[in-house]
Amino acid sequence: MYKALYRAYRPEVFEQLLGQDHVKKILKNQLKADTISHAYLFCGTRGTGKTTTARLLAKGLNCLSEGDKPCGQCSNCQAISNGTFIDVVEIDAASNRGIDQVKELRESINYPPFTGSKKVYIIDEVHMLTPEAFNALLKTLEEPPHYVVFILATTEPQKLPATILSRCVHLDFRRVPERIIAEGMKNICGELGIEVTESALRIIAANADGSVRDGLSILDQCVTGSRGKVDTAEVLEYLGASGEEAMLELTDMVIRGRTADAIGCISNLLESGREAKQLMNDWIQHYRNLLMARFIRDPQEVINLSVENIDRIREQAQMMEPEEISRGIMELSKTLNEAKWSPKPRILLELCVVNLSNRGDLTKAMPAMKKIEPKTKAEVKKEAESPAAEGPAEDVFTETEAGAVEDEPAPKGEEGHDLLTLWDQVFNDGSASKGSMYLIRSNSMLSSMDESSFTVTVSGDMNRRHLENNRKLIEDLMEGRTGSRRHMKIEMNEGAPEEVSVEEAAAQAASLIGIPVDIE
Repeated sequence: MYKALYRAYRPEVFEQLLGQDHVKKILKNQLKADTISHAYLFCGTRGTGKTTTARLLAKGLNCLSEGDKPCGQCSNCQAISNGTFIDVVEIDAASNRGIDQVKELRESINYPPFTGSKKVYIIDEVHMLTPEAFNALLKTLEEPPHYVVFILATTEPQKLPATILSRCVHLDFRRVPERIIAEGMKNICGELGIEVTESALRIIAANADGSVRDGLSILDQCVTGSRGKVDTAEVLEYLGASGEEAMLELTDMVIRGRTADAIGCISNLLESGREAKQLMNDWIQHYRNLLMARFIRDPQEVINLSVENIDRIREQAQMMEPEEISRGIMELSKTLNEAKWSPKPRILLELCVVNLSNRGDLTKAMPAMKKIEPKTKAEVKKEAESPAAEGPAEDVFTETEAGAVEDEPAPKGEEGHDLLTLWDQVFNDGSASKGSMYLIRSNSMLSSMDESSFTVTVSGDMNRRHLENNRKLIEDLMEGRTGSRRHMKIEMNEGAPEEVSVEEAAAQAASLIGIPVDIE
């Protein structure tokens, strides 16, 4: 009978356990010094090794080896691995949560170990016990017989009564780093003779989000569906581009104004089986994580994700203004509320994507920008012939002819450059990929250019500072596009809306999320 990878490769000794070095060190030292506590509480997110470590501790307490414990080879260790050791009792509190089950447990502890030296009770998902069951367990947990050890495991320790918490030794299980998960999966694939690419392992590890079990489950599916080789395409096909990676990619498309790509990403996610409303919820949560990473110095305390994913979120948050993040939360929340009463939530989601991604469009990001309309040849000639015009009409027309157009909607410089197109080309260069350059592109426009200089009209003092700080880079990029070195002039847009300060944005964010916000 086929056994899932996370079961087949369950660690038999502490050295095989991925991550959790701090937990392993404490338990190994206690086993060696014979200072084991009577009750432990293992806390941590799913798939980080709580139940596995509980079994390893039970083995160590009953191991027959004279050396390091557990050995994983003696009869007691083997029996515990197979689930046939009578002195190790595992209880699922999710299905055995009542007072009657706890009373049975209290009666059974009166009997000493049958074959081992310790009787170990492992209670998984202990937070599911009823208040009455906790009360019944309390006295036994405080003063059990000397041969009994309790190991409680939970993903939600905040749901446990303080009286229970105070009677246990707490050990917190952290999310396992992606590098360690990838190395562990690589070793398993080597034993199985499965060829797997490094990029495929990285994608699986990233989507495992610190959970070894989740990572092995994804790998198991990919291995089952492959023909002895797992590559990036295979993994992406199985994942359906879901998870935190998809939210990062979708948000990146939106903030860069790639509307068509963003709608395509939404389509792929929905076709992979995601519900439109659930996708909105996930995206709102991602924007909330961006808000936390933007203002809080240690977002690990409020973002329940792996360190690597938090780093990615922090990097993306630095590319966005606080107003942009809060606008995303409000737009998505409004769309989700409307979707509750709509038979076509997908259409509402796609409309929301269009609205959000148009923030990357200059005409949307700067609605108060004064639009520079080019003049046709006929208009230039008419102005030249008017009494207010200085000099002969033909002279004026000759000097401005290069900037006049017949039907072109975009302004042109003296050398005939299409200014809007040129400004876009400047920022398409690979050197202009950092976050501040994205802000400049979204909030400025190239308004004029001559042989020695070019003028950029910008909205807001903060955007002007971004522009000034990147002066040399922008002048270099313009030189690369036009072939001539020009000096950049900065012109403020007088009709732009009033800019919101960082302090005001922080206050708004604190009001929105209900907790104080620190500014880095």
